[in-house]
Amino acid sequence: MVIKSVNGKSPLIPEDCYVAENATIVGDVSFGKSCSVWFNAVIRGDVNFIKIGNKVNIQDGAVIHCTYKKHPTIIGNNVSIGHNAIVHGCIVHDNVLIGMGAIVMDNCVIESNSIVAAGAVITQNTVVESGTIWAGVPARKVKDIDQSDFAGEIERISNNYVMYSGWFKDEL
Repeated sequence: MVIKSVNGKSPLIPEDCYVAENATIVGDVSFGKSCSVWFNAVIRGDVNFIKIGNKVNIQDGAVIHCTYKKHPTIIGNNVSIGHNAIVHGCIVHDNVLIGMGAIVMDNCVIESNSIVAAGAVITQNTVVESGTIWAGVPARKVKDIDQSDFAGEIERISNNYVMYSGWFKDEL
């Protein structure tokens, strides 16, 4: 794994987090508890800060970045960021699923209890309202979520990734 300081800022990664051997985390990046960063993921806090909450999984090939002197990236608790997703200079609240290959651009806000579908592109300055699913290019709201069904699914994915990371930590 590459964990590197940039401009005097170093990543802060609690011991209970799992970081894959070929993940890259640089600069002003801080994690909460029980997070996982998977193979080939890149989290680059070189031009602004990145703050990641508790129980966040950043899956294989995902890129988390920010915008110089403009937009940090802030990710809440219990968030799953799918394989090859790009999350850039935005705010992602609690209990969110960012689908595989999705792109969330600068100055977006993804409110709690929402889903960005696989392959969706959330264009600059968009607010994804709480309790909605957005899909497409450019992404649009496609439906409201039944909260009871949704809450269980996000929690299931998040808990599974804590379990998966345990399998890898046990092999160290």
